[in-house]
Amino acid sequence: MMMTGEQYRRSLNDGRKVWLEGDLVPDLAGHPVFKTPVDLQASLYDRHYDARPDAVRDTIRTIASKEELREHAQEADERDILLAVTSASMMTLLTAADRIEAALPENAARIRARVKDAQARDIRIVQCITDAKGDRSKRPSQQDDPDAYVHVVARRPDGVVIRGAKLHITAASLSHELMTIPTKAMKAGEDDYSIACMVPTNAPGVKIVDVDYAPRHKDQRRFPISSRKHMPDSFVIFDDVFVPNERIFLDGHPELAAVFAHSLGLWERIGGLAAMARSFDALTGFAQLIAEANGLEKVAHIKEKISGMLINATLVRACLDAAIDQCTFTSEGAAIPHELYTNAGKYYGAANGPNMIRDLHDIAGGSVQTAPSVADLENIDVGYLIRKYMGTKQSVDGDYRTRLFHAIYDYTGGAGGTWAAIANLQSGGGLYAQRIVTAGRYDMDAAKKLALKVAQIEEPA
Repeated sequence: MMMTGEQYRRSLNDGRKVWLEGDLVPDLAGHPVFKTPVDLQASLYDRHYDARPDAVRDTIRTIASKEELREHAQEADERDILLAVTSASMMTLLTAADRIEAALPENAARIRARVKDAQARDIRIVQCITDAKGDRSKRPSQQDDPDAYVHVVARRPDGVVIRGAKLHITAASLSHELMTIPTKAMKAGEDDYSIACMVPTNAPGVKIVDVDYAPRHKDQRRFPISSRKHMPDSFVIFDDVFVPNERIFLDGHPELAAVFAHSLGLWERIGGLAAMARSFDALTGFAQLIAEANGLEKVAHIKEKISGMLINATLVRACLDAAIDQCTFTSEGAAIPHELYTNAGKYYGAANGPNMIRDLHDIAGGSVQTAPSVADLENIDVGYLIRKYMGTKQSVDGDYRTRLFHAIYDYTGGAGGTWAAIANLQSGGGLYAQRIVTAGRYDMDAAKKLALKVAQIEEPA
């Protein structure tokens, strides 16, 4: 049965342990930093609410067609990041279930049952994958501190006890379940680190430490984007947490540990690619708007920069379209985006995102950083002078141009813009991870055969 927004708010008061800036947060919905993201999630719960007992929300249904996959990508912004991550988590599990079924059919069935249960209860799920890692030059089993990677510390007839931490987990404190999976491929002897499971956010021993890029200024109108939409990032600690058998997807079988990471990487990257397609269009739009406001839209080097930006935006969207159009399907009928186009597109976007922001800032000028506040514009003594000098021509008043600078700053600089820049690079793994998967999915044999054909050289025996 679907939840309402009010039921979602109440569901957060379940004894979960969340800290922010050194303080335990007893009431997430009432906290000044958490209130905005909680209210946003509640509004999404109320949207398209259906009171029928068997109703399943469209935004967390299993994606089963090319059209639904395209809709999933196009509506990523409307869904907000927690809802998008929930859908991606479910699709990750269904993708992994299909890939482990031959070896572990009971586990695959358990995964599918858990996804159906989550859909029926209308809960939110986040992805706990990145471990603390300790000494990055050493494998999990070689660490000085064995807790550097989440691992099983005790096995009981009814389940396991896990210990460790997962980092960079967006919105964990606002979720209901923590999808916890290995961060990388495991080797023989690393059975204890080959653990995949679903942990309730309020499970005893789960401790969440949050950071949030929400603006804390008295007047938040200089942050027209991040003041309305922000989300905490979580440091999730599993301090000897018991996980019952019915919530375990993988325990041991190190040869299968990477399946979960690779499945998640695919869905994280298609989500990141969809977000970048929208972001690149917005950056190009901002560049054109501020060029026009500055009176420079016809200057050659400005036009050249904008043309480069729109080419980048077009190529990122083309990769997204190709990943959707060339999707495949699991044995259960779930749609899976094309891995080559997903990874190549995500790599291209992450590699060129900083150049897009650089060119936008170069086109806009220093007022991106220094434009006076909205409160200054409203000041009776200096506001009219600010509007006078921030204006450029009859059709562009100072108020409009100043607010445009605020939006560009908030979208590309400041705490919100910095968060987005880092997320674009790191979500789904960094550039090297995307390059590896792209190389692995590219048909090099076909390329070699084509080269020999073009050269009219016989293929070596």
